[in-house]
Amino acid sequence: MYAEALEAGRAALSQGAWPVARARFEGALEVSATPEAFEGLSWATWWLEDAAACLDAREQAYRLYRQAGDMRGAARMALWLGDDHNEFYGAGAVAEGWFNRAARLLDELESCPELGWLRVFDAHAALGRHDTERARELAGEARELGRRHRAVDLEMFSLATEGLALVEDGAVEQGMRCLDEATAAALGGEYENLAPAAWTCCRLMSACEEIRDYERGAQWCRQIEEFSRRMEARFVTGVCRAHYAAILGWHGRWSEAELELIGAREDLTAKRPFWRAEAVVRLGELRRRQGRTAEAAALFEEVASHPLARRGVAELCLDRDDPAAARDVLHRMLRRIPAGSVARAWPLELLVRAETALGDNESAAIHLAEFGAIAATVATPPLRAAARFGEGLQAAAAGDHAKACRCFEDAVDLFDGMAPFEAGHARLELARSLLALGRTDAARREARTALAAVAVPRRDQAELLTSLGLQGTVLSLRQVEVLRLIAGGLGDREIAGRLVISEHTVHRHVANIYTRLDCSTRAAAVSRATQLGLL
Repeated sequence: MYAEALEAGRAALSQGAWPVARARFEGALEVSATPEAFEGLSWATWWLEDAAACLDAREQAYRLYRQAGDMRGAARMALWLGDDHNEFYGAGAVAEGWFNRAARLLDELESCPELGWLRVFDAHAALGRHDTERARELAGEARELGRRHRAVDLEMFSLATEGLALVEDGAVEQGMRCLDEATAAALGGEYENLAPAAWTCCRLMSACEEIRDYERGAQWCRQIEEFSRRMEARFVTGVCRAHYAAILGWHGRWSEAELELIGAREDLTAKRPFWRAEAVVRLGELRRRQGRTAEAAALFEEVASHPLARRGVAELCLDRDDPAAARDVLHRMLRRIPAGSVARAWPLELLVRAETALGDNESAAIHLAEFGAIAATVATPPLRAAARFGEGLQAAAAGDHAKACRCFEDAVDLFDGMAPFEAGHARLELARSLLALGRTDAARREARTALAAVAVPRRDQAELLTSLGLQGTVLSLRQVEVLRLIAGGLGDREIAGRLVISEHTVHRHVANIYTRLDCSTRAAAVSRATQLGLL
């Protein structure tokens, strides 16, 4: 009976049937308290995100393997305990203790897959320090151990880790090939353990977000979703959902992105609080794009130490016409990222905008050259578009609006179809240069098109729209507030009480909303505003 229950638990794990697996392993333990049954139970509870039960089962398995003299089994449990303390609680010191314990146990053994897992965990730590050379070396050793011992999950997860290091080094094509292969193996059912399969998907999504390869990311998102449905399991963990949402946001699918981010934040807060910042910071970026700047600022402040939060703060400073504050934040970011790293792309791009706005064209040109080199190496359309956008800003600042128009047109063409929000901002800058050249009708056409993606323009953009006679097509922040309350089912009297304004003022705002969104009912206004990402 014990053997049958143990085998049934393992079969359930391979199928993603986590509650069934838990019940089978618990049944096996009622017959015999073995380390193998505790190890199986630890994985079932890991997937069910029952951290306390998972850690307890791992520790029980560790002790029993030690008592039985199975040092390899004990080392394996020590490795997963280290990862769990990082994954669930962000307890780096505790994790390091378990990793060191695993290393000492493995010193006494011959080559085995567990040694490869130690190497790949060390490679992950090296990536966190931006030590890509060491990460590649360690991941390569782990991959070879996986190949030698025919542990496909170790081999492919190590390949994914190596790919991520290659991407950060600028060897983007080679790195993404590694990540594509590893993810294909993960979704193809080749991994013995499904947890590294999930991590592989997260590595791929992270790389796509880093290099702005949103087309690749969107394609893999569909594959991951299908695998998840087929396995009847929530395969994409909270962190992966956050990466996925960022890609949805770039494609202009803001409502879907919001659902993913709110769900990920709730899941991570409840089960993996250390990682909730991954969802919070991306929700902040979505709020910034929606023009909900106060909410965005609060979310960035909530996770202030996260690199993406610092980037978000810099973006908000630029949105609020405070390029000096943005420059200070960006200089601090760049000091922490080694020269040559692809991770420098975001702060460099924003620094070009800040310095151009401050009239420091010499510094902007230096940083644009570095950013342009990264964009040329990575060569994804959104990065190339961002580089052309920066060139357009430089040309416009120098008074060469003919060149600026060519740059902005190239940026629009590269952004179009995959990054509508960025395309909208590029169109507004194109409209500004067209207006400077006296081409008012062309400028007005570009600006009108831009407004489909840029729901709440910045102050300087609003001034441009006014000069083009398009100010009546933009919703004010107060009108957006009224519309959100309408979407929440509130009537005029309730809205007036909530916003401390008169009902007459609410009526006036609603009438203006109808005019500006070209609709005649509240339901239509909410629908149109949802399409624009305002809600």
